[in-house]
Amino acid sequence: MMEVLRPFLININGRIYRRNIIKEEHYEEEQEDLSYMRPQDSEDCDAEETCDSHCIEQTDKGFRCTIDVPSVLYKYIIGKKGDTRRRLESDTKTSISIPKQGMEGQIVITGPQRAAVSSAVTRVELLVESFRRKQPITHFLSLPLNNPKIQEGFLGFKEKVLEHCSQDHGVEESIFQNPAKLHLTLGILVLLSETEVRKACHHLQECQNVIRDITEGKPLPVEVTGIEYMNDDPSMVDVLYAKVNMKDSSDKLQVIADRLVEHFVSAGMMVREWDGVKLHGTVMNTLFRKDSTVEDLGGPGRQTNEREAFDARNILKMFSTYHFGEFELNGVQLSQRYSTDCTGYYTSAGIISFS
Repeated sequence: MMEVLRPFLININGRIYRRNIIKEEHYEEEQEDLSYMRPQDSEDCDAEETCDSHCIEQTDKGFRCTIDVPSVLYKYIIGKKGDTRRRLESDTKTSISIPKQGMEGQIVITGPQRAAVSSAVTRVELLVESFRRKQPITHFLSLPLNNPKIQEGFLGFKEKVLEHCSQDHGVEESIFQNPAKLHLTLGILVLLSETEVRKACHHLQECQNVIRDITEGKPLPVEVTGIEYMNDDPSMVDVLYAKVNMKDSSDKLQVIADRLVEHFVSAGMMVREWDGVKLHGTVMNTLFRKDSTVEDLGGPGRQTNEREAFDARNILKMFSTYHFGEFELNGVQLSQRYSTDCTGYYTSAGIISFS
């Protein structure tokens, strides 16, 4: 019942589309069910219909529109043995030209009527957004916490926990965060081409002046003190977080985090997951137990792998006010997942400073 009352929504350039529930199957040249976005018959289309996000130009043979789509998503528009593209073309009375797999380029939609081309553009965009959500996360906005003082405090925390709590269920060295990659995740992105990475960097730079107005052009003095968890049972914990707060008790850091996410959500580059950004830095995560290369991006809702929880009751009792350290935070970066720079932190695709 909840799925009916709260359907899955897709935002395409400010327009909200409802996506009806369909049976999910593994896609190996998978064919998407397009019935949820079937248009009205072409003869009923508004002759003045336009596409808000793309320019539909008139040609000698009709109308034409181009769409930038990452090559990794071409196969979803083509479908198994070309079925999806043929169905789109048949339903909208258009022709859809797609670059060869592995080649970056533009999808070109042509048709005899403007409304038909506009309808095809919308359906391709819906298809792209639907399958984009199934792609793995590639980048995320991060606030680095890998300051030497915080790393030292974290290593001290790790040593003491292993000394006093290693007999507790599930507590072992492998579930601790890599100190060089301590961070706060503000939001996650799926960037599937260099063009999209550049676009994300551009949006980050657009936030520069707004962020500096909040920081008054100065680094933010923050302290990392205390730990907490987010599930209901402290004896069965998957992720343990360090608390991060402004030393002057202001809300500047929270405002910056929320403003950045709001900007990227409005630009259609990020999906809103929470009402506000939760400012926590992961220090222990059971995902690390199975695979040391797994990366925590800060949200318990994204942790779907089966894992062995640990008993955090003694840790919470003994280290609830543990002081990891203080430092001046001076920037936010667009970090590339599964990467490492010369400092051991994530490779930066773009950065803005607070000062």
